[in-house]
Amino acid sequence: MDEARARAVMEAAGLGTVTGAGLLALGENAVFAVDDLVVKVGRSAELLPRAERELRIAGWLAEAGVPAVRPAEAVPRQALGHPVTVWHRLPDAVRPAGPADLAALLRAVHELPAPPFELPARDLLGGVERWLRLAGDAVDPADAAYLRARRDAYAAEAAALVPYLPPGPIHGDALPRNVHVGPDGPVLVDLETFSADLREHDLVVMALSRDRYGPPERAHEAYDAFVTAYGSDVRDWAGCAVLRGARETASCAWVAQHAPGNPAARAEFARRVASLREGATEVRWHPF
Repeated sequence: MDEARARAVMEAAGLGTVTGAGLLALGENAVFAVDDLVVKVGRSAELLPRAERELRIAGWLAEAGVPAVRPAEAVPRQALGHPVTVWHRLPDAVRPAGPADLAALLRAVHELPAPPFELPARDLLGGVERWLRLAGDAVDPADAAYLRARRDAYAAEAAALVPYLPPGPIHGDALPRNVHVGPDGPVLVDLETFSADLREHDLVVMALSRDRYGPPERAHEAYDAFVTAYGSDVRDWAGCAVLRGARETASCAWVAQHAPGNPAARAEFARRVASLREGATEVRWHPF
């Protein structure tokens, strides 16, 4: 799905003429700012259940008093085979979100009991097949086969993990980029990966970011701030390497879906696969 297709979907969903809508992101969803709303267009029809669940999660977090993005409509629209969700637009950020902001919100989420509806387990590796399928012949078939085998191995290992924290609700993609700091403080955004699973899933994200993204010194400082604010270092847990390996596999495959027609995505995919094959655990990856 490209930007033109996403705009056509918005118009077909009854959102009127959206030529002036500003594109905020283009990934699993195309995200647009439309006046005082934010509109998310899902990449495919199979994402409809996830869109429905994200709206329910947002309502539950509001009732629990956890600062998070709020929906403007309680159910998704559907148009041209795509789910479309509509959200209240957040006020402009007053500063960038930091690791301590993320840690405080995660602590609030991790203290919640189960919601009155079922949350799925964190299917961290579930998108790998779809992303590789979307990549098609834009990636080396040997690399795709390598990632599938790696996915299967880590899925089996992850299923046998013994956590050190009590399982429960998690965000699922816990990075500062999924926190927005407005005039009333930090709020969580991108709720679509909310799950009921090992709390360690939320902590290993920043541990991986420490080693893979950004200048090492700055990344290490950010991770230290996160650990201090949350009060626990997941790297001390024996299962950390397994969840890290699973997330690396998923992160690599995620880039593959953008490879057709995008040389930068193909180059980044090749960089990530090579570092995994070589066991180069601190080769820096470029955010995509």
